[in-house]
Amino acid sequence: MRKTRISREALKAELEGIYAVYHRRRYVDPDPLLYLYDYEALADREVVGLLASALAYGRVAQIMASVAGLLRRIGPSPADYLDAVSPSQLRRDMDGFVHRFANAEAMASLLGAIREVQRAHGGLYACFCDGFDSNADTTLPALTHFVDRLHRCGAGGHLMPLPGRGSACKRLHLFLRWMVREDAVDPGGWNAVPPAMLVVPLDVHMHRVGRALGFTRRRTADAIAAQEVTAGFRNIAPDDPVKYDFSLTRLGIRPDGDLDSFLNRVGI
Repeated sequence: MRKTRISREALKAELEGIYAVYHRRRYVDPDPLLYLYDYEALADREVVGLLASALAYGRVAQIMASVAGLLRRIGPSPADYLDAVSPSQLRRDMDGFVHRFANAEAMASLLGAIREVQRAHGGLYACFCDGFDSNADTTLPALTHFVDRLHRCGAGGHLMPLPGRGSACKRLHLFLRWMVREDAVDPGGWNAVPPAMLVVPLDVHMHRVGRALGFTRRRTADAIAAQEVTAGFRNIAPDDPVKYDFSLTRLGIRPDGDLDSFLNRVGI
């Protein structure tokens, strides 16, 4: 890792300042995370989180519309809906659904896979924990097990990428951030997983930050870059390397944010 323009202590102070301003629930909208707040039961929230993160690509307005439309189709308790619905009814309920490259068949397959995992393991959290190793450096082994199980139950395609194929899997790591961290922004619930093991959800903004800070030299936001950027933030916040993810992405996308100014102050 290359050195940043300022010391570790000064960089941490800069990050804490941004965190104090932007890590607030009022800055969530518009973000698909917003939909998780409507579900108190963990069984519902984890299903909504996985679906919302799977659809978190493309224009924000379309993401929000697609997630809202999908949730209307599956009712007030997504976990209960999947427990009761038949495969044929599930396909009928998804008829006409589309979100960019995801059509009704892809969404029915993903929901069907979640349904099978629920029945086999008792829930998504239990499935994830079946592959969880507290001695691992990150959540990647457990995530690989989790996604592989969903694939074996019928999920596939771009909605549920396999971590072992070199992708940064930004949406899956975003899902884990939502489910593992618990604070004013992230609702949490997967309490057995330490935030210290999370991997940064590497989008274009976080990749740019990681390169500017010297955490990675990679020009592509791939799996290796995600690991390198995570290692860089772990040096700043060992117990919570994705702590600054939400606030830094707000800095990059909000009209009142100024990512360029931050990078000019702290970059290499």
